[in-house]
Amino acid sequence: MCPVLTLALDCSARLCSVALYHGDTDRIVASASPDIGRGHAEQLPAIVEAVLAEAGMDLAQVRRIGVTIGPGSFAGIRVGVAFARGLALALDAPCVGVGSLEAIAIPAALQSAKTVMAVLDAKRDRVWTLLVDANGDVVDAGAELTPAAAAGLAQTRGCGLIGSGAALLAGIDASLSSQVIADIAAPKIEDVARLAARLDPVGHPAEPRYLRDADAKPQTGFALAHEVAG
Repeated sequence: MCPVLTLALDCSARLCSVALYHGDTDRIVASASPDIGRGHAEQLPAIVEAVLAEAGMDLAQVRRIGVTIGPGSFAGIRVGVAFARGLALALDAPCVGVGSLEAIAIPAALQSAKTVMAVLDAKRDRVWTLLVDANGDVVDAGAELTPAAAAGLAQTRGCGLIGSGAALLAGIDASLSSQVIADIAAPKIEDVARLAARLDPVGHPAEPRYLRDADAKPQTGFALAHEVAG
């Protein structure tokens, strides 16, 4: 059974999205998805407050927190996950991690009743992909592929394509153009909220999911040797 009120957050891309979902009525009570580019840490708290105000509800009424865990922006994902965990701790509420690719692919598959590949442009001649069947079940887990490899997989599976990398694959193989469903860079916050309301927090923890190593890495070459006590 869905908790009565779920607060969903998504900071995985340019948008800073927040939604309140009422599980008993399957209704999005209020939501906002401003395109802020950067600065999620500074703007997320105010957007949460604005969504709560629009709904005429108090944070204490929230019974579950859902947050996208990636793949996507390293900084945005960290902000969203940290904020969600903090709220969950303060409210003594479960916190659920929702994969960005799942939140894109599953609703599209259920709506179209066919296999769908979510594909996000990861830059550097790579894409992030995930394949779900017509029932919304994951059949190929999230992976980082070359666009050519992803296009070959899409052609083999004959699946629908959705995400910011869909047009990229169609550019490689023109026959895939008819399989493109939509070009979106992030999941709809309404879909994130609905998934978060029904997922098991134990099996879907709010932990960042990166399909690529971070750009910033420790500079171990400059470490100083420790003196050994004699």
